[in-house]
Amino acid sequence: MKKCLLILFTLINFPVYCNGQTVKNTSYKTSSGEKVLRLELTLPIDKKAAWKLFTVDKELQKWIAPVVFVELKTGGYMLTNYDKNQSLRDSSTIELGIINYLENELITLKVNLNDNFPASIQKEDENLQELIQFVDIEKGKTKIISSMIGWGKGSDWDKTYDFFVKGNTWTYEELGKLFK
Repeated sequence: MKKCLLILFTLINFPVYCNGQTVKNTSYKTSSGEKVLRLELTLPIDKKAAWKLFTVDKELQKWIAPVVFVELKTGGYMLTNYDKNQSLRDSSTIELGIINYLENELITLKVNLNDNFPASIQKEDENLQELIQFVDIEKGKTKIISSMIGWGKGSDWDKTYDFFVKGNTWTYEELGKLFK
């Protein structure tokens, strides 16, 4: 069964303040007209510490979901479940494939849409991905840039895009709360 992920980010066209951390929506369309859902957050930690927040089970459990497992390798995966009473074998577990990564710099996740989305777009989600970049901006600060790409066209895709804007907003707000 295909899964989806509510990973990361913000409300359209204005920042959200997360206990002093600002989440910015910098989404745009490419020159070919493709949507890019792009969200940014600056964390008051270095890149290695930021990387661990996305790739180490116990760190992810602090902000993304209470039940988590990451197999960090090209071809690996990330499993999450928002219900602390469920296992990672439960049908509500979300699975994201790890397409590739550059340690402490970039991770690319394959987003698979689950049965909460129309069957028509589940069949068309082969290009839906999330690229998460980790950028040094000054000593002890790292900018996280999430770019979701591979969106299809039509009203069902527009609704799916809006779903991820809202879901990812919540997720990055949870990450921002770690830095009160």
